[in-house]
Amino acid sequence: MTAPPPTALLFPGQGAQQPGMGVGLYHAHPGFRQRMDEALELWRGHDLDLRADWLAARPGPDADRLHVAQPLLFSLDWALGRTVLDAGVRPAALLGHSVGEVAAATLAGVFDLAGAVGVMADRIAQLDGTPAGGMLAVLASPDEMAPYTTDEVVVGAVNGPRQVLLAGPEGGLLLAEEKLRADGFTTRRARALNPFHSPVLTEAALRGLPYLASVRPNPPRLPLYSAYTGGLLTPEQSRDTRFWALQPASPVLFGPALDTLLAERDVVLVEAGPGQGLTALARRHPRVTRGASGALALLPARPADADTEYAAFAKALAELVSPPAVSGPAPAGLQTALPRLRPGAGTPVPADSE
Repeated sequence: MTAPPPTALLFPGQGAQQPGMGVGLYHAHPGFRQRMDEALELWRGHDLDLRADWLAARPGPDADRLHVAQPLLFSLDWALGRTVLDAGVRPAALLGHSVGEVAAATLAGVFDLAGAVGVMADRIAQLDGTPAGGMLAVLASPDEMAPYTTDEVVVGAVNGPRQVLLAGPEGGLLLAEEKLRADGFTTRRARALNPFHSPVLTEAALRGLPYLASVRPNPPRLPLYSAYTGGLLTPEQSRDTRFWALQPASPVLFGPALDTLLAERDVVLVEAGPGQGLTALARRHPRVTRGASGALALLPARPADADTEYAAFAKALAELVSPPAVSGPAPAGLQTALPRLRPGAGTPVPADSE
């Protein structure tokens, strides 16, 4: 009997949130519902009661706010990953994007669930009141962004060779956006209302050190790749409270971390979170386009009814516990490769994840 393929779970961050994300699976899958309730109940202890609005799938600006998007993304990422582990899948690697790294670290044992929710709640409290800002997806290399960055507006995420996000306070980011468009670059705002991964958040982020010291992070029990170091997280790094505290103000190196992971092993990359932004990034990676590794998502690209979300989850999970008999072509839609456009070609850049 052929062994199941090695699996690497990918966890998206801010920008991947959607009204109603995962609600269909919540209604259809008792195991996932139990895990999601477990996380949401802990958030209630920090005065964030999110269940009713999440289940109602209410659209609007609140869905992107710090106090809503971050807790729900963490909870959904963790609950999906935990449900996969509950099914008997032992990942060969975990890799998260921004808040997704905290979910990955929790599944790896760096934090227990209550501690992770506490860390996130304290982080949200420290970042509350920081300057308004956001993130801007640009189809370009990091080097091309040098003329558009400042001390505050920086390359906040490197998702691939020509997939970056600028981050910064609103005024500076708007100026950079105008200059980029005038110079022919295609840009798109990510769904973020805060200048995540810009140094303007450094002072606020460091206020999280005392709480992190009380939680005492542990070495990971599963291989945990960090999008802040670009490689495998060491026991020393995992215990470093400053490393965790500074994540909201530090650049995300998801692309380099994925490069490192796939240089070391071939796996099925599985997005455990809303949308399929990380799946789209993974499918553009040379190891995946050549067929050495694969990529799939646990949820549809858009929230759907209970039957559709359950069917998508069950199909993906079946591929992790037993290899498919025949490899088929990549699905259409968000999982297809992003065209290599010249600057100014006019096609929007997917915001992917933070």
